[in-house]
Amino acid sequence: MKWSEICIHTTNEAIEPISNILHETGASGVVIEDPLDLIVDKDNMMYGEIFELNADDYPKEGVFIKAYLPLNSFLGETVEEIKQAINNLITFDIDLGPNEVTLSEVNEEDWATAWKKYYKPVRISEKITITPTWEDYTPKSDDELIIELDPGMAFGTGTHPTTVLSIQALEKYIEKNDIVIDVGCGSGVLSIASALLGAKEVYAYDLDEVAVKSTKINAKINHVHSLIQTKQNNLLNQVDMKANIIVSNILAEIIVRFISDAWNNLVEGGYFITSGIIQAKKQMVLEQLENQGFEIIAINELEDWVSIIVRK
Repeated sequence: MKWSEICIHTTNEAIEPISNILHETGASGVVIEDPLDLIVDKDNMMYGEIFELNADDYPKEGVFIKAYLPLNSFLGETVEEIKQAINNLITFDIDLGPNEVTLSEVNEEDWATAWKKYYKPVRISEKITITPTWEDYTPKSDDELIIELDPGMAFGTGTHPTTVLSIQALEKYIEKNDIVIDVGCGSGVLSIASALLGAKEVYAYDLDEVAVKSTKINAKINHVHSLIQTKQNNLLNQVDMKANIIVSNILAEIIVRFISDAWNNLVEGGYFITSGIIQAKKQMVLEQLENQGFEIIAINELEDWVSIIVRK
């Protein structure tokens, strides 16, 4: 079978929404080529990352988002649908950058192996290492926790800066037997991390049925499916329960829509961990959180991304 590789030249800000659009239109796997990944300060690296990257594959500025679509008679319509959905992101005040879309043809055998070169085991916090399912990895210490993901399912490898910030916050604030809600669960990586870090119950919600399926599969791979209840749901609509921690790694514009619901669904003293926020939207989110009555506990930054942790 032959596939068409669609490549969108855009901005870091647009990675998450465009990736979601690609998955919703049937893309099999998404690759993010960000030139920031080429900048490695080996003397200051906190965790052991493995890089096998070629600078020629990367744009001079912005990012390439690549996905793979079946080469069939509907390809033209699918591509136009993708373009229209991306252009509609402007209504959410998302900077699309060059917004250039190109297509190229690849054979299935080439695609099936080429994209795997981007995914290697990465230790993203003091305790947690994320590794693709096909890699053999031996823990470096007794307290190291391993999350296995299959990036071909949906939503990347879990090593994007926004995910790293979220997991580092979970590692710091989660307590044994906590109840955690993951809003916009994607691949389920934050839900899995919560379970491995000691949560007794995790509730994973996402509006996208692909994400719900992916979370269920990845939870089983990591043997924590008995602790994670996954459901298709619009943010926290009609969720009537109390959690110790709510974590959400999605767009800033969406986070501000359910801040009041997060407040209502947290116990007194509970934490709301937000990520997926670009620098330009940081103040907007901070103001909304403070207006709700949340206490700002920490603001963490990685590359161009921001994570805000607040307490009720």
